[in-house]
Amino acid sequence: MIRILTYSAAAAEEIFDRSQSGASREVEQVVEEILAAVASRGDAALYEYCARFDHVQLQQLAVSREEIAAAVAQVGPDYIAMLEEAAENIRAFHRCQLRQDTVITRPDGVVLGQRIIPVASAGLYVPGGTASYPSSVLMDAIPAQLAGVQRIVMTTPAARDGSIAPEILAAAAVAGVTDIFKLGGAQAIAALAYGTESVPAVDKIVGPGNIYVATAKQKVYGRVAIDMIAGPSEILVVADRQAEPCHVAADLLSQAEHDRLAAAVLVCDDMALAEAVAAELERQLALLPRQEIARESIERNGKIIVAEDLATGIEIANRIAPEHLELCVADPFRWLGQVKNAGSVFLGRYTPEALGDYWAGPNHTLPTLGTARFSSPLGVDDFVKRSSFIYYTPQALAAAAPRVQAFAESEGLQAHARSVGIRLKQKEE
Repeated sequence: MIRILTYSAAAAEEIFDRSQSGASREVEQVVEEILAAVASRGDAALYEYCARFDHVQLQQLAVSREEIAAAVAQVGPDYIAMLEEAAENIRAFHRCQLRQDTVITRPDGVVLGQRIIPVASAGLYVPGGTASYPSSVLMDAIPAQLAGVQRIVMTTPAARDGSIAPEILAAAAVAGVTDIFKLGGAQAIAALAYGTESVPAVDKIVGPGNIYVATAKQKVYGRVAIDMIAGPSEILVVADRQAEPCHVAADLLSQAEHDRLAAAVLVCDDMALAEAVAAELERQLALLPRQEIARESIERNGKIIVAEDLATGIEIANRIAPEHLELCVADPFRWLGQVKNAGSVFLGRYTPEALGDYWAGPNHTLPTLGTARFSSPLGVDDFVKRSSFIYYTPQALAAAAPRVQAFAESEGLQAHARSVGIRLKQKEE
């Protein structure tokens, strides 16, 4: 049964618990060993880890074009049409994130500017295990493709027979993934970061994964860029007393079924609604194929917080900074401006979080564990870098020189000052 807490009486640690964040030292040691082995032994280590962790004996790591074509045929034209329509929704939303180069030309002849340059290659980690996620393929690959990334490398763990879910391969074909490898876990992150005989090293790694994947991403950061350190999935629903208990319960369970560590939270302004949602959760849990996973998530990490009013509910949401925030209230746009910390916000009574997972267009790779306080959803910006440029004429340099030299000398950097002065001296001569 989910816990019901009254905000005014509950201890802060009960509501704002971050105990799930961070890997244990044991996990870190395992990941460090995997990273070192892949860095030094390449493909040989990858084959060993596939056998050890995924229980699969592979003849090659790369997915062949024939396997991709077979997957597309297997899922059928209706499924491909669904993927293509979802992909176009995602493209349409992410196109608005594209930025142009900037050039400023001043009257004195100085030219300043900024170039937007895509990274050369990106690695996408797509989880396997208890479920397959073709939606993650679309969400991760499409912004990279729009940004202009030339090589998009995907890794995803193989089943024991060496196959990849056909839905995953079909989504990769639709999204424009260029290379696919049968790799999961920390070893996949290691391969993308260091490169092996088969797997090319990339410039940036994106995509969610388990604690071993998240820890590996954290440890290779600096050698490569990463999107974020993603934790278990989260949903927070802010609901008023007119909300339908069955809708709210269904939305909480939509995240609870992901993972035993997932967190589903309701903040409402009415004890009667809280009790009705708690009862509805029990009714709907009994109907779920993934009931065991969802129940552990609800009982371990779920909670209902009864606040005095919706304004307090929004304050609680901002402090928790959830991955997914639903405003299941009568006038959601009234409250939207008060939301400061959330990965993605779902407005109104007919906008379940599942729309964002699959269809609407905004990205579903989102900050978790409170990091929405300072980070953002995956987007086109994650696959580009900015490079500035500066041009000065001799006359413009002469005009700026006294100030530049004085600045450099104030910092005790004489060579900096001299690099300006020497040009003026030569010009005078």
